[in-house]
Amino acid sequence: MDTFFDSLRRIRFRRGPRRLVGGIAGGLADRFSLDVWLVRVLVLASFLLPVLGVGAYLVVWLLTPWQDDSIPLERMLGSRTQRY
Repeated sequence: MDTFFDSLRRIRFRRGPRRLVGGIAGGLADRFSLDVWLVRVLVLASFLLPVLGVGAYLVVWLLTPWQDDSIPLERMLGSRTQRY
């Protein structure tokens, strides 16, 4: 599993510093140089799709690293080793 989480870190997509809930919209806005409010509106609009919008957001939230490279799913599984 560690190689899976390390590959997620190599993608270089991180949660945005301008976050309201999970930081996903802020991270997308930073990555694609878009206005953060436009991305937030698009994310909220995706929630109107049955299961897909909220489900996709939850999956991305679980797999997207924070600024310190910690991944929520990895923490939940307890497989993150201390790096020095």
